[in-house]
This record gives sequence, structure tokens and C-alpha cells, in this order.
Amino acid sequence: MHNYNEVIEYLYARLPMFTRDGASAYKKDLDNTLALLHALGNPQDKFKSIHIAGTNGKGSSSHMLASIFAEAGYKTALYTSPHLLDFRERIRINGQMVDEQFVIDFVNNLHALIEEIQPSFFEVTVAMAFDYFAKQHVDIAIIEVGLGGRLDSTNVIMPLASLITNIGFDHMNMLGDTLPAIASEKAGIIKKDTPVVVSEYHKDTAPVFLEKAKLENAALEFASDKLQSEIKAINEDHLQIEVKDKEGHIEQYELDLKGTYQSKNILGVLRIVDHMRTRGYDLSQDDVKNGLRKVQSFTGLQGRWQTLSKKPFIICDTGHNEDGIREVLKNLANTNYRQLHFVIGAMKDKDLGHMLPLLPTDAIYYFSNPDMPRAMPSEELAAEAHLLGLKGNAYGPVVKAFEAAKKQYQDGDLIFIGGSNFVVSEVLAAIN
Repeated sequence: MHNYNEVIEYLYARLPMFTRDGASAYKKDLDNTLALLHALGNPQDKFKSIHIAGTNGKGSSSHMLASIFAEAGYKTALYTSPHLLDFRERIRINGQMVDEQFVIDFVNNLHALIEEIQPSFFEVTVAMAFDYFAKQHVDIAIIEVGLGGRLDSTNVIMPLASLITNIGFDHMNMLGDTLPAIASEKAGIIKKDTPVVVSEYHKDTAPVFLEKAKLENAALEFASDKLQSEIKAINEDHLQIEVKDKEGHIEQYELDLKGTYQSKNILGVLRIVDHMRTRGYDLSQDDVKNGLRKVQSFTGLQGRWQTLSKKPFIICDTGHNEDGIREVLKNLANTNYRQLHFVIGAMKDKDLGHMLPLLPTDAIYYFSNPDMPRAMPSEELAAEAHLLGLKGNAYGPVVKAFEAAKKQYQDGDLIFIGGSNFVVSEVLAAIN
């Protein structure tokens, strides 16, 4: 394979891919990942890391930490998924995406082994990221879990600290259908003698984390027990959050990630920063504040309550499960508009019973289906939504639904794009 497009096409076409194929691509062990890493000389042992799991908030928290470490002058790696526009978004150092040539060489060099062991798309991507980070001699790598935790391909690292953000209902067909069952999968990233921060205390999941931490002799804390946050203002560019500790000490932070849910995520991030200071990382308060002020611009993070245009007024958010949608609705409540136009799509394996009943009945819906086999056909989604009194038509392709919303838009309205990462990514691709 000679060029980048051929290599990416091979990875997409050849390998089972969760985003496209769903549960059938989810591997129930770490064998393939370990085989790939062994062939590469075990790069996962050659860099220091922080591991981040959770249902919602793990992406934002990962990007916040990456921005803070880079601001402090550290060569900072960041591994996240899925990508929205370019595969290389998953693998970054100091905000810069991995070089296309590295991706080409990596796949060509490992081609025979890939053919032999038939790993998933995600397993290959994790091995590629770890190989790149080791070769680049990074100071710290922020590693976001793909799905779950215990059996996730990233769960082969020995991090300096682990962070678990919120636990909610998502991917229940694979992770379990109760919060404790899902928490148990996420708790799989808790390692022996390694401090772990859980961003939010929840009575149903706390015992699961405490038990696993005790088993591993890992110091565990709930960030929400140590710190309290309050949103002070949301202006055009920043979310202003006040954070208070147990001693009553107050700090003000400005985030360029403007979703109100960041007030929960920031607590876990700040506690991890404190842990890393005890490990010898020099992270000043200025580094933390400046890093948080420019997460989006520095790391390239998109799709988190992101304003795409002022006229027409268009916002997108990748929240796609019950908790994610609740947060979207909170943000909508803080936004002024006359009529809401909601461009929405969903995956077949999503539990719509947890999501659709939450949606506002006074919006006009534009039902769509992203261009992938795992997507729910827009007619099916519309039929389910109509039973709950949601009004709107099915348009098929996302771009068609988006165009229809723009046609109906009048001054003072808001077009919101969401329901799935893939709806957001197709709109971003269309306007970029």
C-alpha cells in the first residue's frame, strides 16, 4: 500500500470496526493487542501515562489534561476515539496529529501480522498510537479508553494515575444493563498501587469502585467529595467556573469548552493534576488556567457544545446516551432561541427508550441516518419518535436533513445537531 488513503481504506475495509459493525467488533480479551505490541517491542512500557475511562466526559477530560501538560512544557501525547473527520485525530502529540507517513509505514510493516491474527480496527489503532508515542519519547501520554475498561485494548498500560468520569447507560448490550455492572467494566482500569480519581460520587457505583480499589491496594478518591464547582457565567468564548475546596479556598477557571457538563469533568481533572504534582510534574496554577482556556484551539477537540455558526445559529454536540442528552437539554435551556430545529440520528444498538422520552416536544425534528451499516434508518427513528409526540420528517442522509433544517431556519432560531458522533462528524465534513 503506497499512499495514506489506501492504508486507511485497508484498515476500514479489512478489520472489524465497532463504529461500523457494532458489538461483533468488540473483542473479549487483550490477546490481539498484546500480540501486536509484542511484535513492536512492547512500546506500552516505554512511556508514562494517565488512563481515563467513563461513559461521558472521558474525551473532554483527556483533552483538558493534554492541554494543561502541554502548556506546562511537557511533550504530551493524547490518544482518543472515535475521530470526527480524520483518522489521525486519534493520535496526537502537543496537538499535532500523527504524520501520514508514520501511519503508512506502520501498516505496511505489520501487514503480515495483521493478516495473520485478524485484529479489530481499534486494536491496530491502539498499537499504532503506543508505538508512535514510544518512538517520539513523550513525557506523558493521556490515554482515553475506547469502550468499557477491563477488556479495552488500552488496558495494557501501567499508568501513574487513573481517572474515571461519570458512569451512565451506554453500550448496555456489551457492558451490562445496570449501573453497577457498567461500573464494574470501567473499574477494570484500576491498577495495583496506582491512585485513581472518580470524578463523581454515585451511590450505585461507588461500592464497585471502592471494592476494586481495595483489591488492588489503589488509593481511591471521589473528586466531588474534595471539590465543588459552580458555573458563574457563559459568554461567547468561555464557560466561567468557580471551584471551591474543603478548606474554602476558591479558584476561578475559564474553559473554551462551553458545555455545562464541564463543571463536573473539571473536578476530576484538577484532582489528577494534584496527583501528578506529587509525582514530580511541575504544573503551575497558571499552566492549569491557561491550558483550560484553550483546550479546543490547542488539542483540536470538536463536537463538545460547539458553535458552528452565528448566522444561522448552529450548535453541535456529540452527547448520545441518556446522560449525554440530559446535559444537552441543560445547555439548550441556557440558550436563547425562538424555534429549535433538531437534526438527529442514532445507531441501531442504542436504547432509544432512555433517550427519546427526554427530548423536547416543541422542537422540529429532522431525522437522519449516518452513512454506515450500524445506523438506524431515519424512517425507523422517526416512527419511534412520533409515538412520543416528537414532530418532524425523515430525510435519510444527514446532509439532506441538515439542508432541510437550514431551509426552515428563520432569524432567532437555533439549529442543533446531535444524537450521535456520526451525525456531528458528517455535518462537520460537509461544512469544512
